[in-house]
Amino acid sequence: MKLVKSLACAFLMYSRIPMPQVEWKEENRRYSLALFPFVGIVIGALFILWTYLCGILDIGKWLYAAVCCVIPIVITGGIHADGFCDAIDAKSSYSPREKKLEIMSDPHVGSFAVIYTILYFLLQFALFTELDGMSTALVSAFGYVLSRGLSGLAAVTFRCAKKDGTLQSFVKPAHKRNSIIILTSEIILSIIGMVLSSPVSGISAAAAAGISLLLYRLSSYKIFGGITGDTEGHFLQICELAELGAAILATLIQEAI
Repeated sequence: MKLVKSLACAFLMYSRIPMPQVEWKEENRRYSLALFPFVGIVIGALFILWTYLCGILDIGKWLYAAVCCVIPIVITGGIHADGFCDAIDAKSSYSPREKKLEIMSDPHVGSFAVIYTILYFLLQFALFTELDGMSTALVSAFGYVLSRGLSGLAAVTFRCAKKDGTLQSFVKPAHKRNSIIILTSEIILSIIGMVLSSPVSGISAAAAAGISLLLYRLSSYKIFGGITGDTEGHFLQICELAELGAAILATLIQEAI
């Protein structure tokens, strides 16, 4: 029952999928971070369904790519894209660390966030137009699970920059040992799924995700003194873009050879 309530809390926070209302108390959020990748399973499933329908209906690449970009935003409500924007504004300010943390808490969107968000989705759109074949699509689908597994693992193992905030509301009540075990299992299973779907693309995408996590830790500690909910959103967006880019690049190189 605790797992079910934790799952509901994870979906209530990180998605817009209707869920039974669960009392917002620490006991019910104990495994929410560990079950966060289940949101990725839903996104990945819808992504594969859309890819399959496009193949049957012979839908053009532009429409296909546009909907691929929209699916995660619709499911999550844009919560991670919001974190991406806040982190970009803070990083672009070149202010002292404390000021950067204040900027991330500001609900207003700065010009740098708008510029980088447009660039992000342009690049993501372009990459999706290059996605050809169900095997590479499956790698990307598992990537939605992997990115959330790594994000959850970072949340329970990396140093937090603030003692309060949205992230802390999930980190503090988390059963860390069990959460790490669950998240590690989900990460391993998602990587296995990627590799079985397409060995070269899967390994490339998994490696890109791992590098993204390493760079995330280094940059967050250096710039902010740790991680926050916004840096988690920023990491997730970058990780998914890196996975997609690596998978497609590996496929193109393999085909060229």
